[in-house]
Amino acid sequence: MTARMIATSDGAMSDLASRLAELGRRYDAAPLFPADSLHLLVEAGLHRRFAPVEAGGTAWCDEAARYAAVADALRFVGRADLSVGRLYEGHVNAMLLFGWLADPAQLAWLSAALDRRAWFGVWATEPAPGVRISSDGTLVGAKNFASGAGGLGYAIVTAAQDGARRRLVIVPADDRGRADLSGWRVRGMRASVSGRYELDGLPADDDTLLGGPGDYDREPRFTAGAWRFCAVQLGGIEVLLAETRAALGNAARSDPVQRARFADAVAAVRTAGFWVAEAARRAAADDSDAVPITQMTRGIVERAGLDMIEAAARLIGTRSAFDGERIDKISRDLALYLRQGGPDYARDQAALAWLDRDCWNAEDRLW
Repeated sequence: MTARMIATSDGAMSDLASRLAELGRRYDAAPLFPADSLHLLVEAGLHRRFAPVEAGGTAWCDEAARYAAVADALRFVGRADLSVGRLYEGHVNAMLLFGWLADPAQLAWLSAALDRRAWFGVWATEPAPGVRISSDGTLVGAKNFASGAGGLGYAIVTAAQDGARRRLVIVPADDRGRADLSGWRVRGMRASVSGRYELDGLPADDDTLLGGPGDYDREPRFTAGAWRFCAVQLGGIEVLLAETRAALGNAARSDPVQRARFADAVAAVRTAGFWVAEAARRAAADDSDAVPITQMTRGIVERAGLDMIEAAARLIGTRSAFDGERIDKISRDLALYLRQGGPDYARDQAALAWLDRDCWNAEDRLW
């Protein structure tokens, strides 16, 4: 995995993962924006890795290689700390949006922002009546569940404009006076600091508008992009399996019932991994079936995560719920992160597509 991700040794990657996990334990106990963790990702070369080439990012031989590297990076960070993985996925999403939509001046600005080690997010969720661009070219409204609110350098936000399809606007995200984190009182994902952020008065002009109306919602890119948060979740599920295996006592290892439960967990986690890899491959190719593949992947990853949380609790017992145990933190983080919006709707839409046709392989149809 790591060989494709960044050119560094396995020992360095293992040390990075351990340091991120230790910082994650600290941020879980006293929730703060995880600035130290993001600093480690900058030092490891992951901050700029997926930025457009014009902004100093890596040049890839093709989209398949780039998306495979993105998947590896997201899984790696998710394995270390899911809260940081959530923030990193938003940053990667922003870098991809700049690559698709930015003009030369915006790419030059992005390069300078990355030189300053600025981190980016993408915020689309909003309370009623939503965010709009007013007639004077400024924003009105707020975003909620805005991960990294008050800590990130910038966010790309969605906004309505004069009845047209929604636009993307680049806004500063580090104004703590605009951030309200008081409602983010959660059992898991605490360091993602996903609060409310007020946007009133921020400019929406030629410099800050990214792309055109409807660009953010274009398919298959919009719906198929969900594979990225699935990759982060998969990393958390994989490390929960690894931690559970390491914590198993001799009694559990010698019990055939427990061995069967562990085998089911391995099968669920590896199955989810195959689906995430396929969803990434389809998204890279702008495949016509990337959307139903990704929608099905969401449900499969969710099911694997829920099954793994239950398996860890059953296999390890009461110790899995002790404060300070890594299994407890991962389980709490996953339980919240898997509540990504609309999972039942996504699976239903995938089922409708599969009822119409076999979406997996045109040369190897099931029917």
